[in-house]
Amino acid sequence: MKLGLGLYRHMLDREHLRFARQNGATHIIVHYVDYFHRGSGDNPRGDQPTGGVRGWGYTSKGRGYWTVEELTEVRRLVESEHLVLHAIENLDPAHWHDVLLDGPEKAAQLEAIQQTVRNMAAAGIPTLGYNFSLAGVYGRAKLQRARGAAEGLGLAGAMDHEPMPAGMVWNMIYDARRADDPAAPVETRALCSSDELWRRLGDFLDAVIPVAEEVGVTLAAHPDDPPLPQVRGTPRLVYQPRLYQRLLDRRPSPANQLEFCLGTIAEMSEGDPYDAVETYSAQQRISYLHCRNVRGRVPQYHETFIDEGDVDILRVLRILKRNRFDGVLIPDHTPLMSCPASWHAGMAFAMGYLRALLQVVDRESRRLRV
Repeated sequence: MKLGLGLYRHMLDREHLRFARQNGATHIIVHYVDYFHRGSGDNPRGDQPTGGVRGWGYTSKGRGYWTVEELTEVRRLVESEHLVLHAIENLDPAHWHDVLLDGPEKAAQLEAIQQTVRNMAAAGIPTLGYNFSLAGVYGRAKLQRARGAAEGLGLAGAMDHEPMPAGMVWNMIYDARRADDPAAPVETRALCSSDELWRRLGDFLDAVIPVAEEVGVTLAAHPDDPPLPQVRGTPRLVYQPRLYQRLLDRRPSPANQLEFCLGTIAEMSEGDPYDAVETYSAQQRISYLHCRNVRGRVPQYHETFIDEGDVDILRVLRILKRNRFDGVLIPDHTPLMSCPASWHAGMAFAMGYLRALLQVVDRESRRLRV
């Protein structure tokens, strides 16, 4: 197993890369979507985006795909600090809003995603993480319930399900003209059935997986967070651990894998996180893993420091080791510590804890081989 760190686009500099390496990371996961472009007031840089009813902010349309040149530049920057770029995490809603919404630009956007996958291969980036979701990550609150009243994210019971405005998908505004029009209706194409959403996912997988197979790129699917059957009146795909299997079975392929989020799995109302880790790691279907901890399940849970939640992280790593998981795990996000560098301190604690547990399971494995 390899220890990594996830960085947002505005963190792609030598300072953050050196911070990752100093914490023992060997790999980097990059959120290349600029969640903070013309962002809402709820999105301070230096923390993960949260957003309110208006979402995380506005997308930047661009050309509709990422070029070989810009992706290569990111990889070279990461490698200049002796790290490996393992994945780009999440497609820009500007690149695939009509894939999600089954809109008029769907065919062209599927072709653009195919181009992004080809460009990633040409740039030497092996994995594309994605979250096939209409409402995206929405409704979580900032709660001071981790150890020492540290601030983390969570769900505090019943949540606001106000429909998304027209021009919004995946919790970002892709059409400012429609979204800023007070007379515009809600995004009605998002108010579809669960079966319709699974059909849209199938169209995406049927179009993109063959290209990923051809060029050697892996697609890795994130579960829904928060894991509820509906958010803002829109259906969700993977809100129980068993639904990951439906996604894998929809297009069986070594290129169709999981961006396994341990915290989200633990938040789900059904299932056992250890069983889920066992099931999907035994199938060799986990590309990389978000490793964070929580207490509680939907509709009430809160994020904790990695050593104090409901999930026994050492037990998880032992399962992964036994099933020969050799991918990357990252802390994802973590409660913020009470100091001037609150994000850095929280991540450093999580990284140190994970690094120590990885050393434990490695030593246990060597003893068993002897």
